[in-house]
Amino acid sequence: MALPHSRIMPFYDTLAMLYTSAQVAELPAAGFRHLLVERNDHVLTVTLNRPEKKNALNPTLLNELAFALHYAHYYSEIWMVVLGAAGDTFCAGMDLKALSVGEQESPTVPPPSGPVRLGELMAGLHKPCIARVQGPVYAGGFLLVGGSTYVVASERATFSLPEVKRGLFPFQVLAVLLDIMPARTALDLCLRARTLTAADALEVGLATSVVAPDQLDNAVQELVGELKQYSPTAMQFGLRAYQQLKSLPPDQQQAFLYEQFQEIQQTADAKEGMAAFLEKRSPRWSGQ
Repeated sequence: MALPHSRIMPFYDTLAMLYTSAQVAELPAAGFRHLLVERNDHVLTVTLNRPEKKNALNPTLLNELAFALHYAHYYSEIWMVVLGAAGDTFCAGMDLKALSVGEQESPTVPPPSGPVRLGELMAGLHKPCIARVQGPVYAGGFLLVGGSTYVVASERATFSLPEVKRGLFPFQVLAVLLDIMPARTALDLCLRARTLTAADALEVGLATSVVAPDQLDNAVQELVGELKQYSPTAMQFGLRAYQQLKSLPPDQQQAFLYEQFQEIQQTADAKEGMAAFLEKRSPRWSGQ
């Protein structure tokens, strides 16, 4: 479906965008090679679909992820993203063989304007992202999980950073982990390469909820339903401000947040929310 220009969300951020709104105005007519993408009732469901390689991230998959998440970012009718994976593994991290020797897969999307760095890609979404984690997460897969707003994990899921076993170090993952857990905990995960259970991941903040495998879909849908009750515009403003605060010195943060509050009051959702409150009715959000 084409992306109506009247419904393109404005973008205010210091992060470089890899695609313009015009480039992602439509999802590929022939579909993606390594992604399944479905848009339904304000939710874009993006499923990693390379199960034969344990959803390892090769260049084609990285570009497709960048394209799909830019589509979600720009299109105001999409209020949130559910990120899942096919097969028994959520993500095995980067496909080191493919990244080192290259692959000859024909492209399914236009080339991005720069390298796809998953930490920046997730941070630039500015919409709630729910990771549906059904199985093990390794190495670079942490960038998807750590960059999500919510992580609903099956009790069977495990989490491991094995890079030091291969003479490498998860530099980008460390930056993401430092946002969600104490420094010593993050460093320990990187240095000792130990495997966390889903319960361990919940304890350190990597997962936000853990459920039985047969309850995973229900838990995700319950969270989606709850988030739909609230203003998508307000959530987008809040997530964007959270990212922007990281680059501001402390003495500028309150002034910036004051300006954000002044700006959000002018949105259609804020006006509708206040009217609904005064009229004692449920709000009808437009995402504007």
